[in-house]
Formats: sequence, C-alpha cells, structure tokens
Amino acid sequence: MAYLGIEIGGTKLQLGLGEGDGVLFGFWRGAVNVQAGAEGIRNQILAAVPELLAKSGIDKSQVKCVGIGFGGPVDDASRTVIKSHQIQGWDNFPLADWISNLLGRPTVLGNDADVAGLAEALFGAGLGLSPIFYITIGSGIGGGLIVDGEIYRGCGRGAAEIGHVRVRSHSGFAPDILEHQASGWAIGNYAAEAVQNEAPDSVLLDLVNGQRDKITALHVARAAELGDAFATRCLDVAWISLADALCHVLALLCPRRIVIGGGVSLMGDKMLFAPLRILVAQRVFKPFADCYDIVPAALGEEVVVHGALALARKRL
Repeated sequence: MAYLGIEIGGTKLQLGLGEGDGVLFGFWRGAVNVQAGAEGIRNQILAAVPELLAKSGIDKSQVKCVGIGFGGPVDDASRTVIKSHQIQGWDNFPLADWISNLLGRPTVLGNDADVAGLAEALFGAGLGLSPIFYITIGSGIGGGLIVDGEIYRGCGRGAAEIGHVRVRSHSGFAPDILEHQASGWAIGNYAAEAVQNEAPDSVLLDLVNGQRDKITALHVARAAELGDAFATRCLDVAWISLADALCHVLALLCPRRIVIGGGVSLMGDKMLFAPLRILVAQRVFKPFADCYDIVPAALGEEVVVHGALALARKRL
C-alpha cells in the first residue's frame, strides 16, 4: 500500500510516496512559477504525478489515498482552499475534489504548517510528546498545534496561526502581526531599510556588495556571526517579538515542546535558539516555566510531504 503526499507552497511543489510512517520511497521536487499562478501549479501536478509513479515503480492502483499540505488557509468542511497569500488563482478552489477526480482516490486537504507539525510530532523532534506546538519561520510564519498525534483545527478553518498574533512592532508604536516582525522577509527588509542610515559601515553591506535590496535574513545572520553590532540588533528585535508571541502560546496552551522549522531556523543555536530561549524564559508565565522546551525541527525540507502522507494514512 502506498500513499501520495503533495506539498503546494509559494516557491516550491513537492510530491512523495510512502506509507505515512516517516519514510519516503519516492520523491519529486519542482520550483513554482509565480507568474503562472495556480493553474501553472495544477499543470505541474498533472505532469509530476505520473513521473513520480514511473520513477518509483508504483502503479496508480497501488496509491490508496492522497494527502495535501497547502501553503495557506483551508476549509475542512468544503475541502477547499480559502486563499494563497503568494500565488494568484487559488481563492475558494476545491483542491481536494480536484485531486480526487484526477487520480480517482480519496484525498484529504490540510494547511502546510499543520501537516508539518503532525510529521514532527509523529516522526521528528516532537516524537513521544504532547502537546506539540510547531512553528515554521520562512518568508512567512505559520503554526500548528498537535495534541495526542492529532491536528487541532478549531472550528474547521484552522488554528494556531501564530504568524498573525499581534506583537510590538519594530517602530515601537502600533502593534503589528508577528509575520511582519520576525519572518525571514521581515528581518531582511528591516535591515535593508535601516542599514544605510544607522550603520553605513556594517559588514552586512559588504556581504551584498553594497546592494541593499539583496539583503536577506541569512545575510543578517551571517553578519551577526561575524560580530556586526547592527546585524545583531536586527535579530534581537525580531527575537523579542517572537519571544512575546511564544509566551502568549505558552500561557494559553502550555505545550510540552515548541518545535521551530523553516528557513530561518537554519540560523542555528547561536543565532536563534539560544537567545530565543533566554528571552522566553525572562517573559514566560512563571508557573509554566519548567513545562516546555524549544528545539529545532528534525525532518528538513520534506517535512510537509511526510505530514501529508501521515494525514492520508489517518484518512484511511
């Protein structure tokens, strides 16, 4: 028996075959053409599925169920995409039914952060623990709450959307959502806007040959590793916002473990996890201070595919 897992993101499309147990025996990855919109991604799926099956030596009849992790909010009752914030053409699209009609197999649809959290809870950094709160920090910020191996979905349109929790802003004035303060995009954009006036001699400018519009969060992390005070401050203000949001999560949900994945998590212990743990410990609701830990995700770039496969397995 095989399941098919599909990740549909704003920059990449990934498909995997497996038994929903944390092991892949077939994998396909492609870049997304943003200009081609949702229809372009659907055409990619049409081509990728038979290619993956052929490469893996699996007949379509052996695929029992399909799981999808979609990069945006989804509606459980209608099995539709609500919206994509990166790709045009997905609004209110009946994605699960489209895949079912395409492959003739039952299909289950989930949000990508939710299914990634499911994978980390079942096979990764959250194995054996509950509840698990998963956060992905990349170009945006998403979250998933996993309780006893099941995704918590609120009333059916999602939950655990930590990226949309309001926190203090970089400006220090009106609060803003966390995604605008601590995502990879936000860190890079903040540094690019501030460096010219605040730190014209920053190492950060050397790393991008003086081209401010090329600055990314990973450039900021690299400059901070080299001892650049401006880059370190850029990370500090982002991590303060992230710590505030995590303390809201801890006060409301008291998860046993917080697992952080996504591209920004690759900054590692020195640049992200160690300072974040200190900031959270300073702010956390004291009765819960010894109830949690904060760790990096374990399953890498295939985490959403693993979660989609696990979702398909649960469907049957």
